Amino acid sequence: MNSKLTVFFEEPFWVGVFERSEDGLLETSRVVFGSEPKDYEVYAFVLEHYNRLGFSRPVKAKTGPERKINPKRLQRIVR
Repeated sequence: MNSKLTVFFEEPFWVGVFERSEDGLLETSRVVFGSEPKDYEVYAFVLEHYNRLGFSRPVKAKTGPERKINPKRLQRIVR
C-alpha cells in the first residue's frame, strides 16, 4: 500500500488531498484545513484522523513503466 498527501492553496482555503493505492487501485480523500497548516499540525491530523477519512471508490490507476533516460542521452537530445 502506498499513501500520499498533497497540501495546496485553493482560494480561499488550504486543502489536503490524500491518495492511497493498493493492487493497482487508487482511492482519494479531500480535507479542507482552512488557514495554512504547520507541518506539526498536518502530522497531528494524520495521526488522529486518517482512519476516519472517507475515501472515494477505488478506481483503476494508470501506472506505466517509468522510463529513465540516461543523462548523456538527455544532453544529446537537448542539443
